[in-house]
Amino acid sequence: MTAVSPEVATTHAQRKTGIRWSRVTLHFFLFTMALVWLFPLVYALYTSLRPYADTARLGYVSIGGAYNFDNYTKAFTDGNLTTYFINTLIVVVPAVILTLALASMAAFVLSRFSWRFNLLFLMLFTAGNLLPPQVIITPLFRMFLVLPLPPLLSDNGLWYDQYLGVIAIHVAFQLGFCTFVLSNYMKTLPNEMTEAAIVDGASVFQIYYKVIMPLVRPAFAALVVLETTWIYNDFFWALLLMKSGDRMPITSALNNLKGNFFVDNNLIAAGAIIVALPTMIVFFAAQKQFISGLTLGSTKG
Repeated sequence: MTAVSPEVATTHAQRKTGIRWSRVTLHFFLFTMALVWLFPLVYALYTSLRPYADTARLGYVSIGGAYNFDNYTKAFTDGNLTTYFINTLIVVVPAVILTLALASMAAFVLSRFSWRFNLLFLMLFTAGNLLPPQVIITPLFRMFLVLPLPPLLSDNGLWYDQYLGVIAIHVAFQLGFCTFVLSNYMKTLPNEMTEAAIVDGASVFQIYYKVIMPLVRPAFAALVVLETTWIYNDFFWALLLMKSGDRMPITSALNNLKGNFFVDNNLIAAGAIIVALPTMIVFFAAQKQFISGLTLGSTKG
């Protein structure tokens, strides 16, 4: 057996100690960050289970009193959440499908084919991510008030106060980000696959649908989760482009739970938990694909 000098043994001991303390520090940091992010959700959940009378008597930062689901029942009925959930579903599902379908097609062309305006179009899609929505509020609002729509698609003949108008603006603003993400991932795929498909007689659409799209499922799944969450949580565009209260999305339902002279924060906390449940379900259902999509390329190079 080979003898180990004291200096080498000391060096190995220091390395092991350093690795151990670095892992302790890392885990402490991650644990602290997890607590910071989870605290608002846990506190809202705790507040939603308490009657307002107990909170007013004991204070918000207190333990004691009764705990029940009365706030959830009242929030669901008083806020008419069923109608607002349906309104949100009408906007979110078509917007996500259209955004990802158009983005995948644009990304396929920009990443797999070389043509004169390839770089220019990619720069335009990327620059679209940097444009603040607030910059175009006034011209966009006026445009929605004058642009006509066929009576079959609009009950007032305009884009304003229509589901289609909100869907269109979500697609327009989310298209650049999705195209940027998908095109960058498609560029990592070997060109030999496209060349082999062309030799086998595959059309452009067959290459897109049968060769490329199955390989970008992780990135696609990650974008589905992100886009569903972002569009679902949007309140800005619906508030700007909708005037009918019965067409507003679920995010506006929380505002309806607030009275003119009194605000029951326990009731609003229960409503917020109910409103957040669909996005949480989507995330946990696609958690594996979402994480794999976010870590794409982390082991390459």
